Amino acid sequence: GNVPCNGMIIRNSNEVLVFDTPTNNKSAEGLIKFIKEKLHCKINAIVPTHFHDDCLGGLASFHKLKIPSFGNTYASAKFFGEGHTKDNIVGYFPSENILFGGCLIKELDATKGYLGDANVGEWSNTVEKIKRQYPTVKIVIPGHGAIGGRELLDYTIKLFKTN
Repeated sequence: GNVPCNGMIIRNSNEVLVFDTPTNNKSAEGLIKFIKEKLHCKINAIVPTHFHDDCLGGLASFHKLKIPSFGNTYASAKFFGEGHTKDNIVGYFPSENILFGGCLIKELDATKGYLGDANVGEWSNTVEKIKRQYPTVKIVIPGHGAIGGRELLDYTIKLFKTN
């Protein structure tokens, strides 16, 4: 991609659930190899958080290995409303209070970034819904940049607030 991208691997014993693929199949194959050979885990599913290549560019590599695009590990993938795209979802891992926000959530001091498919008018409202839904979230992983806490939700809400 044009900027570094984040994903999330949820590990339960020797099984994982992956949120967002790398941006291309070659990088996705590297991730799959790492999970299998270094973590010694089976990939149960891949969950892309929206339709841009930074979330599903490497999906074919997972599908080639018959890894489905959904999971049975207890984590939720939920749509709260429009923002970065009309279909952006977030992933939440309740036992660890970890939210994977994908490109809907910005790192601290980030710019608004790519807005070509965005609904800027709804973005803050969508993130406010997420904040209310997960009041105990401790770790927030944005689509790009540094991981943080609830302050990333507040920053994103403020960044797109239209008063």
